[in-house]
Amino acid sequence: MKLAVYNVENLFDRAKAMNLDTWEEGRPILEKFAALNGLLGQLHYNPADKTRMAELMRDLGLEKSDTGPFVILRRNRGGLLRRPKTGGILIEADGRADWVGSLELRDEPVNEHAMRNTARVMIDLGADVLGVVEAESRPVLAAFNSEILPALGGSPFRHVMLIDGNDERGIDVGLMSREGFPIGAMRSRVDDRLPNGQPVFSRDCPAFEVATPSGARLSVLVNHLKSKGYGGTAEANAKRKAQAERITAIYREMTDNGERHVAIIGDFNDTPASAPLAPLLDGTDLRDIFTHPAFDDGGYPGTYGLCNAANKIDYMLLSPALFDRVRAGGVFRTGMWPGSRPKRWEAYPEVGRPADAGSDHAALWAEIDL
Repeated sequence: MKLAVYNVENLFDRAKAMNLDTWEEGRPILEKFAALNGLLGQLHYNPADKTRMAELMRDLGLEKSDTGPFVILRRNRGGLLRRPKTGGILIEADGRADWVGSLELRDEPVNEHAMRNTARVMIDLGADVLGVVEAESRPVLAAFNSEILPALGGSPFRHVMLIDGNDERGIDVGLMSREGFPIGAMRSRVDDRLPNGQPVFSRDCPAFEVATPSGARLSVLVNHLKSKGYGGTAEANAKRKAQAERITAIYREMTDNGERHVAIIGDFNDTPASAPLAPLLDGTDLRDIFTHPAFDDGGYPGTYGLCNAANKIDYMLLSPALFDRVRAGGVFRTGMWPGSRPKRWEAYPEVGRPADAGSDHAALWAEIDL
């Protein structure tokens, strides 16, 4: 069987703030969105909260309308705010119970060339079991599978599963599998909590049980750990470390219960030598597919951007029994922008510019005798 993982970076729609030319442009918008959402969710608003809310709303383009260039403020009932004719914003609600509504990121369609190149990667990988990262929802993933893959000559996957996670931006993780590889028992971890009551996982850490034609069973945990670029560095590192520690505990529970064939895959948003990932990479017997003698990294150590060592952030970690059954593996970069001076790898002819790339991430794959 062939197991693969791919960060698809959304399939049809993506938050406009995440679709800007560079992460540096979108990051301040996403941080202000998160800060305002946090304040709006409080039970009680003190004067300082109200002042800060008004400032953030102005920064997000909501001074004159509930629709800004990147966010939408939905007010269904109650009195959250007033916009005087003289200008400005006055927060009139004293807490979350005083109004009904939500703050949402505005979406826009993904570049059509990028969407089709994402599909080409999924087709050319030829995976039997494919973990996907940053897909909007199960209906979107199912539509992409049934409409876009066949339109480009690919065969749709037989099974498509995605459990809605904790991220409000619509970047969830899921699993797709072929005929003969049915998805059985599933377990979500969206409700796992830190000591402060916050969710452990920014998205989820779902465990999917997959049966193989030989009768063997494979457990796949798909992950997308806390990003380095969203929020303060110390806070992000602490969150990523807590996630790695929880995945480690989950893995140990599984192996203690007799599971031998376990794969933990996804975008971990950090490098192998990083302190946040140490509990998972150094504190378990899991093996990184990059270390297998049959693995071909294509001449570059990374999986993101230009694939330098500092960009090795996508992983396929395998339990020892599974690692021993690997017959081949590699990094699939054909859907990525290859750079221009010089080009680092051969890309699809349709990847004429960075915006046309199927993803900024490479896909990882492994042929496993299972």
